[in-house]
Amino acid sequence: MDSNKRPETMERITTPELADAFIAEQVKELREQIGDKKVLLALSGGVDSSVVAALLIKAVGKQLVCVHVNHGLLRKGEPEQVIEVFRNQMDANLVYVDAVDRFLDKLAGVSEPEKKRKIIGAEFIRVFEEEARKLDDIEFLAQGTIYPDILESEDGVKAHHNVGGLPEDLQFELVEPVKLLFKDEVRVVGKALGLPDGMVYRQPFPGPGLGVRCLGAITRERLECVRESDAILREEFAKNGLEGKVWQYFTAIPDIKSVGVKDGKRYEGYPVIIRAINTTDAMTATVENVPFELLEHITNRITKEVDGVNRVLFDLTPKPCGTIEWE
Repeated sequence: MDSNKRPETMERITTPELADAFIAEQVKELREQIGDKKVLLALSGGVDSSVVAALLIKAVGKQLVCVHVNHGLLRKGEPEQVIEVFRNQMDANLVYVDAVDRFLDKLAGVSEPEKKRKIIGAEFIRVFEEEARKLDDIEFLAQGTIYPDILESEDGVKAHHNVGGLPEDLQFELVEPVKLLFKDEVRVVGKALGLPDGMVYRQPFPGPGLGVRCLGAITRERLECVRESDAILREEFAKNGLEGKVWQYFTAIPDIKSVGVKDGKRYEGYPVIIRAINTTDAMTATVENVPFELLEHITNRITKEVDGVNRVLFDLTPKPCGTIEWE
């Protein structure tokens, strides 16, 4: 039987009981597959890799080595959350790699979106490979592949690989415990494993992270503006009951400045673009009707609290004709 095909009879995991049954079955299978060997996992802090990490910790404990690469393009508080949850709470074998300067130096002056993505992807594999070479006796590579990834790569939509591109001599046997689950099921399982809501219900986040929201050539200054404005937007959406209601919301900053006024003087600053959309399949998307008073309040906070920003714009474009991300 094709192990990449979800059985017709498989029940949709919608309750804690079904999640617990799935966890028990996976723990048993993982122990059988891995034995006393070691497993390597690139842990981004996203829901898929976090659930895989939690499952493996339950099954094989310290035999799992999680590598968290901070490339400087994560949202505010995310690297800290990964360390807090996995190292401090779950006592995981976590390798934290601060590669911020390395990534940002490589990206300096590169404005073409595809080129930026390629640099981020290739550099990530390099950093991960360097960490893998420092470790002994690793025979397995765990990945947070989920069922839509398999369906999409079969349909030729995109080649899906979490950590593809590792060199020939680093060939590991794959461990993919959630590959037959849909996203909503992964969340139910994550909750049952005790992961915090902030991780379980985290919004979809592109692989290149804030790199595709700092439009054009990435500078540290604008990257910080994106990170801080995004944190304010998330905080206000959470406070005002929009967090679970809107599928995706974020800020992006173009590489242009406009004239503004600060402390009675003219000064040039960046505009922040707010995007808030709803979708079921990410193929089409509608714009969320955010109350005007809330937009005014968010604008006030962003322009006062984020250095270097003097305007806030709201993107009213559905998909089509605008894509969800700007790059």
